[in-house]
Amino acid sequence: MKETVKTKRRSFRHLVPPVDVAGRIERSDRMDRPIRVLAKAVRKRIGPGRLRDLLHGVPTGKPLHPPLTDLSLGCWLATAVLDLTDADPRAARAVLVAGIGGAIPAAAAGITDWSSLHREQQRVGFVHAIANLTALGLYAGSLALRLAGNDRRGRLLAFAGLGAAGLGGYLGGHLAYRQAAGANHAESVTHLVPLGWHDLCEVRSLPDGRPVTRRLGYIDLFVLRVGDGVTVLADRCSHLAGPLHQGRLVSEGGTACVVCPWHGSTFRLSDGTVAHGPATAPQPYFETRVRRDGVLQVRPALA
Repeated sequence: MKETVKTKRRSFRHLVPPVDVAGRIERSDRMDRPIRVLAKAVRKRIGPGRLRDLLHGVPTGKPLHPPLTDLSLGCWLATAVLDLTDADPRAARAVLVAGIGGAIPAAAAGITDWSSLHREQQRVGFVHAIANLTALGLYAGSLALRLAGNDRRGRLLAFAGLGAAGLGGYLGGHLAYRQAAGANHAESVTHLVPLGWHDLCEVRSLPDGRPVTRRLGYIDLFVLRVGDGVTVLADRCSHLAGPLHQGRLVSEGGTACVVCPWHGSTFRLSDGTVAHGPATAPQPYFETRVRRDGVLQVRPALA
């Protein structure tokens, strides 16, 4: 008996925690080839423009994918509750249809975001997408069976779909909270830089028309001098912390902007707001002034 207990304890010790499974996925390069091909195809199909910005969530300033997935997951969980309580089958079908309908735009927004992530995030996102597509297929099969009058088998498929959706949700949480996909990566200047003016550098040390980086305390700043005017933003892109000072300067609708060199997020130099995604959060913007001795001073702009 004691030997059996010891054996069971050893077996439990060797169980792989879920977080380790997700970690192994992000470190595995076995899926890199299909990931590379698919991500390139998505970026080519959904090129820069209003549709891509909408799918990223630029108009609302927040990623679009998470709230859409919450809609589908909520509907599918409600379906399980209705099935378990033997509620009116019509109610279960209606909620199930709503979940399937919400999954389509959620998938479109998700794959658009996924195509602009770094490789470790894309590996987890790839398995996340497979799990969610499996769930969608199971729920679609469940709906077909219910409509054909086979509610019992339809319920079984729905419970299987909920399991697949749960796996997809877990990996989505790993993406969002462990790998910070969709989070704001720009420096939070409100607590790292005290209010008030701070000396940064001499204006004459800045090249004209070419962005450079300068450091203020713990923060790297994007600094651009054009003639007598100086623009200062947080340097790390809010999407995935790319170095903005290495980006291109462009004009969008007559407004000067900088394009992140990593994934193409475009920010207005006038105030750091997003012109084009994948970034949804603006770049922290700094007010500037020049002292009589030619020293550039900056302070965080108040919202």
